[in-house]
Amino acid sequence: MDKPAVIGTFSLIKGRFSYDPMLAYGLDLKPWIIDNWFHYLIVDRPVFEFKAGAVISAFFSEYETEDETILRAQKYLGLEFAGKYKFNSKTSLALTYLLDRGQDPGTTQGHFFNLQADRSDFEIGRKVLLSASLQLFYINYTGNADGLFTAAYVSASLRDIPFSIFGQAIQALTSNIEPFPPFKWNVGLAYTL
Repeated sequence: MDKPAVIGTFSLIKGRFSYDPMLAYGLDLKPWIIDNWFHYLIVDRPVFEFKAGAVISAFFSEYETEDETILRAQKYLGLEFAGKYKFNSKTSLALTYLLDRGQDPGTTQGHFFNLQADRSDFEIGRKVLLSASLQLFYINYTGNADGLFTAAYVSASLRDIPFSIFGQAIQALTSNIEPFPPFKWNVGLAYTL
């Protein structure tokens, strides 16, 4: 996509069930992604949680014709299984598996495995809070779309202020995607209600 976007998420939780949608739009107000996640928390212990989820998604792309540009939605269904071990209230290690199935002709199908370490709310002075995450993930999709990647995420905020700034980066370690995926990064501003 390589363009600025506005991304919105929220969660509605009732007991062990949650609805966790995600909407991503370009600044031109054209949709990029609409995810509708439904999760069930199977294990909820102080140091470990395990959840299963299902998603109904639409990914949008543009197709040029002689007369106009057409915005096309490609539908996907997915299943997710995710476990998280909490070393303490600020540090965790998570393992996630996603089975992704494109529903329209020409869409991909595949597997996504993710190992993620998170550290939140470490203090820099009395007012600044930092959070960081490191990921190692593997994708295996139809059509020569496989690879092992690493990613990092860092955010900073001021205590009791709902805004934070963040930066994230991703680097392919090995991949059969042509051309080889370049290093990518972005920065953003987040607002938490």
